Amino acid sequence: MKPRPIAFVLPVIWVILIYVLLTMPDNDLPKLGFLEAIYFDKWVHAGLFAMLTFLFSWPFRKLYPVQHRLFVSIAVLALLYGIAMEYVQKYLTTDRDFDYNDMLADGFGCLVGYIAARYLVIRINLKEKNKPL
Repeated sequence: MKPRPIAFVLPVIWVILIYVLLTMPDNDLPKLGFLEAIYFDKWVHAGLFAMLTFLFSWPFRKLYPVQHRLFVSIAVLALLYGIAMEYVQKYLTTDRDFDYNDMLADGFGCLVGYIAARYLVIRINLKEKNKPL
C-alpha cells in the first residue's frame, strides 16, 4: 500500500523548520554558558535529524519487506540534507558557522530516527501478527 501524499505534509513542514532554524541569524539564538557545556547545539542537531528521518520513514511502515531499504535510503538522504545545510550556513549566511561536528550530530540523529522507525514497525508487525482473529 503506497502512502498518500497527505502523509508527507508534516515531514515537509519539518524540512522547512530545519532550514529556518539552521539559517536563523546567530544573534537570535540564546547564549547560555551551561548549554555550551553540555553541547546543546549538537543535541538539537541530532534531535532535528532524528525526527526528520522518522517522519519521512513512518508513511512507508506498511511496505514490508522493502521498508528496510527505504528507511536506510531516507536516513542517508536526511544526512545529505544535513551536510547541505552546513554548506548553506557557510556560503549563504553571514554569521553561521560550518561545523563538521554538526554533520556528525546530524548523522547520529539520522541513525536514531532510523532505529526508532524500524523498532516501532517491528513492534507493530509483531503485535498484529500475534493478534487473535
